[in-house]
Amino acid sequence: QVQLVESGGGLVQAGGSLRLSCLASRSISNINAMGWHRQAPGKQRELVAGITSGGSTNYADSVKGRFTIFRDNTKKTVYLQMNSLKPEDTAVYYCMAGTSWSIVHSWGQGTQVTVSS
Repeated sequence: QVQLVESGGGLVQAGGSLRLSCLASRSISNINAMGWHRQAPGKQRELVAGITSGGSTNYADSVKGRFTIFRDNTKKTVYLQMNSLKPEDTAVYYCMAGTSWSIVHSWGQGTQVTVSS
């Protein structure tokens, strides 16, 4: 397992941008799947973006073209750049690490993102 600490959430107006960071407690170079999920009030947690150890990425349809996930193994950090934010992007965003998007062994504590209209 690995400990994950998110940062970068906050309040932003629609159309604005935020960058989330997920700092790991150890090297992430051999973690097969890392990514970001989000959970809005009354909704299930959903995968927003993921990246493999080889650099392949996966995005939810709702964020394609607006969000970009990337990782810096030297800094043990995964980032989520969020542009053109919409009110429906409002949620708690969780960083994850696992063997796949659905087999998760570590979660961060979450960071709130609120987009005002």
